[in-house]
Amino acid sequence: MQITYNKKARFDYFIEDEIESGMVLEGWEVKSLRAGKAQLVDSYVIIKGSEAFLLGCVITPLSSASTHIDPEANRTRKLLLHKVQIDRYKGLIDRKGYTLIALDLHWKKGKAKVSIGIAKGKKMHDKRATIKDREWKRDKERLMKKSQ
Repeated sequence: MQITYNKKARFDYFIEDEIESGMVLEGWEVKSLRAGKAQLVDSYVIIKGSEAFLLGCVITPLSSASTHIDPEANRTRKLLLHKVQIDRYKGLIDRKGYTLIALDLHWKKGKAKVSIGIAKGKKMHDKRATIKDREWKRDKERLMKKSQ
């Protein structure tokens, strides 16, 4: 079941490959995710050493969060990936100029997972082509609907 997705990611980047990763979360974050209080608008993944971290993901704490903790909505969260995967993506980032973008947050077997895309940035003319294709699909649907 999907919690939230990064709508802007597919518009701004060419997504070459997708992987799924677990996250290290605190208790209040899980409760907030169940309530749907998460945003992935400008989130991305960095690799430090042999660990991957999610930055820019905002999980808004619930008003009923515990009083003895200080919830931080925009903290850096560690991702749970295999060392082989991290090494592979680190090589792609360093050598070929790719970036790792968070695409969506979802539940899988009761655990929160994040889908990460290996992405290459789009130029302005690529974005215009994407808009043109989207509008053509919309117009085509309308024409097909009228003809029936």
